[in-house]
This record gives sequence, structure tokens and C-alpha cells, in this order.
Amino acid sequence: MQTILGSTGQIGEELAKALYTDFTKEIRLVSRHPKKIHETDEVISADLLDAQQTEQAILGSDIVYFTAGLPLDTERWINEFPVMIENIISACEKHKAKLVFFDNTYMYPQTSEPLIESTPFKPNGAKGKVRAALANMVLQAIENQRIEAMICRAPEFYGPGKTQSFTNFMVLYPLLAGKEAKVFLKDNTLRTLIYTPDASRAMALLGNTADAYNQTWHLPCDDNRLTYSQLIHLVGETFHIQPHYRILKRWQLWLAALFNKNAKDGAELLPRYAADNIFVSDKFKIRFPEFPVTNYEEGLKTIWEEKQKRPDHGRAR
Repeated sequence: MQTILGSTGQIGEELAKALYTDFTKEIRLVSRHPKKIHETDEVISADLLDAQQTEQAILGSDIVYFTAGLPLDTERWINEFPVMIENIISACEKHKAKLVFFDNTYMYPQTSEPLIESTPFKPNGAKGKVRAALANMVLQAIENQRIEAMICRAPEFYGPGKTQSFTNFMVLYPLLAGKEAKVFLKDNTLRTLIYTPDASRAMALLGNTADAYNQTWHLPCDDNRLTYSQLIHLVGETFHIQPHYRILKRWQLWLAALFNKNAKDGAELLPRYAADNIFVSDKFKIRFPEFPVTNYEEGLKTIWEEKQKRPDHGRAR
């Protein structure tokens, strides 16, 4: 049995599809309101803040994937994420399940230096400190031989379906809706973006590779990094539109944070947009040279085709 904690998000859904296609039909989907993706899926409703519910969700699992997220609410991150992870580690330890921990890059320095798996943590702000603490909890559990586990780390998303990211919501969805895109701080810094189906497929492969455990992996990205200016130009070519965008300056974002809680909660992430983001996934590509990484042209075409099938999808929000 392979269990996905946080199965209703884009990463969880794509992960379930990848596991079903390539590895196993014995899949358990866990969230507050889980839904089957395949007829054979088992679904369990659970609150990961509750140790007993978490244990019941993990009981009988061979591999557990943590893909659950929280809104960009700093207080909830501080109060809830560590409880979830300790509950999950304890349950995996008790039931001898392996843990695949899906992670982001908030704990890394927000500079132009290349980011590899051994880059020291240097978080900027409360959410970055929380993500560093969670990763360290998993690493400590590995070191103490409580569980077999791995960390699968991804940079900012873009992609189809329910993909949630600044790039989707501020750039791609507005352009799809014929509106103006917005770019944070600069349009000429290089961005490393991961296509969400690639992240899920790679995590399924890693989870089912015995010698991949007890280490950290950067999930595979297209190394042809683009600036937002270049990405928006490519979007125009792919979507057959005349794209328009404007750059949101630091003072505008600071002003928005005074009146908008979401803007305030996201403010600590903004420095990353002022510097090149060079997320390096060579370790994965060397270990799995046959893994197909989706390039930006292919990824954008998929998003465009989805828009044609579902005209109401991708509206600016």
C-alpha cells in the first residue's frame, strides 16, 4: 500500500496517477475531503493535526508521501506544520513505513548562487524558518534511524489543473484570461520553474527506488531557465496573444501588505524575485538519465490545450 497525505492538491493528484500507471494499484488517498482518482483507490478522511487519525491513515502503508500544504498564513505554518510532521514521523516509525517528504525551497538563501542538495539553510522570514525546521525534523529522524525517509525538493511550480503558484496566478492565468500579467520586482532575473506533473512523476520514481532513501533530492527541472520577460514572450507565442505585463515595485508590494493579509504573509518570499534562481537538479538527472523532463514549450502547450477544453479555467484570481 502506498499512501498520499494531501491527495487533493495538484501534486497529490498527479502523484496518484503516476503511481497507478507505473508502480502499484494499491493506493490510499488521504485528506480532509479525499476523492477517488481510480476505481481501486482507497480513501480516508483524516486531520493530520490529530495523532490518532494520522496513525490510522498510515496503518498498513509501505510508503507514505507527504504532499499536504497550508495557505500562506504564517501563524498556521508555525502552529500546525511541526505538529503534522511529528505525527507523521511517529506513525511511520510505529508502522515501519517509509516516508517521502515533498519540500519547497523557502529555507534556502534568496541569492543568485546555485542551489544544490547540500546548500546550507539560510531562511528569510518565519515561513522559511518553519520549512527549515520541518526538513531538519525529517533529517533528524533519518539520522536517529527512526524511519527510512527522503526529502524531495522543488522550486516554484507552473503547470495545468489546480497548480498553485505565483507564476500561475500572477502571470499565466491573467494572460489566458486576456488580462495584464504582473511580475514581482524584476523581469530580467532567471527563474527555475518545475512543471507539476514532472514533480509528481519524479517523486513516484524516487519513492519506488530503494537506494534513493535517506537523502535529499532536487526534483528535475528544465535547465533552459527563462526570465519572466522571456517566459511572457513565449506565452504570447504559445497562446497566440499579445501579452501585456507590468512590474510590481517593492514600494507597491509594501503598501499592499499594509492592507492585505495575503500580501503581508507572502512578503518574505519576495526577495527571491530580485535575484536569479538557479535550482540545480543534476543529481536526479545523473541517477535517472532516461527521465523525460518537460520543457517550457511543451508545458505551456498543455496549459493552452486545457484552456481550449475548459474555457472557464485559468481565470485571473
